[in-house]
Amino acid sequence: MKTIFKKTILLALAAVLVFAAFPMTSAFAQGENPPKGELTSEKLEQVWARQLQAYEKIGKGFVDTDARIAKIQARLDKAAENGKDVTALQASLDAFASALKSAKPAYDSISGIVSSHQGFDASGKVTDATLAKSTVKEMRAKMQELKSAMGGTGKALREALKAFREANKPADTSTERDS
Repeated sequence: MKTIFKKTILLALAAVLVFAAFPMTSAFAQGENPPKGELTSEKLEQVWARQLQAYEKIGKGFVDTDARIAKIQARLDKAAENGKDVTALQASLDAFASALKSAKPAYDSISGIVSSHQGFDASGKVTDATLAKSTVKEMRAKMQELKSAMGGTGKALREALKAFREANKPADTSTERDS
C-alpha cells in the first residue's frame, strides 16, 4: 500500500514539473498592428472625428444659454413664491451660469482649431501626420481646459434639479380599496 501511494505521489509531482516547464499562453510575433503608443493615420482620423463630435455637442449647449437660464430662473422664482425651498437649486444655477460665462472663451478658442484643422483635409483625412498629431493634442488640451472651466457645474445642476424634484414630489392622491 505504501508503494502504491509513493508511486502515485511521484507520478503527480512529475506531471506538475512537466506542465510547469511549458508556458500556458502562446507568444505571437508583432503583426500588422503598430505598437500601442504609436498613432496611425487611421487612429488620428478616428480621434479627430470623435473630437469634432464632442465639439458640436458642446456647441449645442452654448446656444441661447441666456434664454435657457432665464427660463429656469423664472421657474425657480415661481417655486419660491409657492413656498418651496430653492436655495440649493439657486446656488447650483448661479454657479452654472458663472461657469458658462468663464468657459465661453475656451470654447471659442476651440473653433479656431476646428476651422484651421492643420494636418487634416476638409473631410477629416490625414494630410500631414505630424501636424495632425499636434492638432489632436491641442484640441484635447483645449477640451480639458473647457472641462475644468465648467468645473462639474452642469452635473451639479442636474443633481440639484433631481433632488428638488424628489423633495417636492406631489402627494399620491390615489386611494387603495380594501378587498
